[in-house]
Amino acid sequence: MDPKLRQLIDEINGGKTGGRLSRHVDMECRAAEGREGIYELSFSSETPVERWWGIEILDHSRGSVRLDRLNSAGSLLFNHNRDLLIGAIESARIDERARRGRAEVRFSPSAVGQEKRAEVDAGVLRTTSVSYLIHAMVLEKEEDGVQTYRVTDWEPLEVSLVTIPADPGVGVGRSRQIPAGQGVGVKTNPDKEETKMDEKEIQKRIDDARKQGGDEESSRVKAILGLVKEGDNRRFADVALRYVETGASPDEFKRALEELKRLNPKPVVDTDPSIGMSSRDVRKFSIVRAIRALAEGNRGLAAFEFECSEAVAKRLHKSPQGFFVPYDVLTDKRDLVKGTPTAGGHLVATELLAASFIELLRNKMLLRRLGAQVLGGLVGDIAIPKQTGGATAYWVGENANVTESQQTFGQVALSPRTVGTYTDISRKLLIQSSLDVEAFVRNDLATVLALAIDYAGINGLGQGSSQPLGILQTSGIGAVAIGTDGGAPTWSHIVDLETEVSIDNADVGNLAYLTNAKVRGKLKKTFTNTTYGEIPVWGKGEEPGFGELNGYRAGVSNQVPSNLTKNAGSNLSAIIFGNFSDYIIGEWGAIDILIDPYTGGAAGTVRVRVLQDVDGACRRAESFAAIVDASTT
Repeated sequence: MDPKLRQLIDEINGGKTGGRLSRHVDMECRAAEGREGIYELSFSSETPVERWWGIEILDHSRGSVRLDRLNSAGSLLFNHNRDLLIGAIESARIDERARRGRAEVRFSPSAVGQEKRAEVDAGVLRTTSVSYLIHAMVLEKEEDGVQTYRVTDWEPLEVSLVTIPADPGVGVGRSRQIPAGQGVGVKTNPDKEETKMDEKEIQKRIDDARKQGGDEESSRVKAILGLVKEGDNRRFADVALRYVETGASPDEFKRALEELKRLNPKPVVDTDPSIGMSSRDVRKFSIVRAIRALAEGNRGLAAFEFECSEAVAKRLHKSPQGFFVPYDVLTDKRDLVKGTPTAGGHLVATELLAASFIELLRNKMLLRRLGAQVLGGLVGDIAIPKQTGGATAYWVGENANVTESQQTFGQVALSPRTVGTYTDISRKLLIQSSLDVEAFVRNDLATVLALAIDYAGINGLGQGSSQPLGILQTSGIGAVAIGTDGGAPTWSHIVDLETEVSIDNADVGNLAYLTNAKVRGKLKKTFTNTTYGEIPVWGKGEEPGFGELNGYRAGVSNQVPSNLTKNAGSNLSAIIFGNFSDYIIGEWGAIDILIDPYTGGAAGTVRVRVLQDVDGACRRAESFAAIVDASTT
């Protein structure tokens, strides 16, 4: 390759331009026929795009696109935000006839994943954006001093659904700097981070303001946008646009900007938690085989599994207590099947486990099923901004000035806390090699881990302990008291819980009840009078596994305490009502599996301990209210 061209590519990928590029395309998204949950979309084309170095055309010929990253551990994001993982890329290919990149994707079962899926179905989300690196290109032509380059070797890094595409006339890449050789998830230079608002966008906003409101309005807009024009402030460009649109003054935005910078001093530095396993490698990995190898003291039985564990350890910069299960395996979407011989010797394929370990875990977490948001694949501490106070409106007399007010901001901090839980597995079971056993063990591990996480999310002590902060221990949630020593819950108390949330204007989102089996039994035998006669307070829910209280879903978990005390009252239970989407659960990296072959050795069992880094917290305490003195006797 021409040295000058090589230098240009290095500048594009590493320095002068701010790193990886992105471009937008109409996604042409549709549900795959006969494949539940799978969508087909386009993510790239050969549409010419104007760049600072000339016109860019992405070649879609055979061999020109490196798809290994997308096919091995491809992520579907929202607006290129690594904290908004909304799905996974099942497969990616190049349609040479249409000259487009196409992918099959599966939306995440998380609340945000299903929300974006619904917006796709409704035709609201219609544009994709692909981030990529350039490895080789050729000068195709030069006309009137404008050079056109064809990119003959390029590598997609991730695909995003986007709300506001880049200007189709110029196609300026919205990107962040990623030096060559580093992973897609590493943010290395926030000072050079590009935003959705480039120089042309800023000038257009200013010109529009001058036309509509004269020089005074133009100066206001120019002053606000000028504050996010350069440096670290560029990451708050979207906030600046909102302040422009609401008519705020430059001083108001400047104060808000300083507060945002204080709460978010640096963008979160994260990394891709996967190790780049191929689909074949993922299928080869066996948790049962690794457990058996450790139980028998012969790591050679699972050489491949321990090789993968070492790769995870290098990426996480820490050693496992047993062995790490790679994130690639935890998020694998393959179906495990068993073959059952029937009359005639035919094999009938039976679905055994149609989800990844992560999905299996989350489906067993009651908090997640009630709407709690799960942030997966995290690395390092994170801070989630929240608004703690809003602007106030005032009536203004003639020739009087508007009373100044401003929004206030806070944050919810999450940091890794290790949860350890265990299950016992028989040695005879471990020597089996069927997919049934693999699925059984995965299901068992997911169950015990989900119970531990749910307990912490409900009643964890938080600061000063090793536990996340649970809902019941969160300061500021609403409270409904039944009696001096507790008392029997009634219909009236249920309504009071809802009122506590409503008066704080928090009665929106995934509203639901959560209590234990004792309270459910009590409320089934507690009746309220209606025009139709006496009706049990606890009703049958429409969704399997859930009851109904006053029209809302009601979940039951014996993780909700039933041993509380109040003065002379004992064995009291809790009842929680609220918007469970305001409870956030963070998951970090891989799970660590530790084997204890001695505790149950005499009984012929192996104790399998599962370690996972998680944390949880309420984003808004006002979204929840609780009774903690319900008597069920």
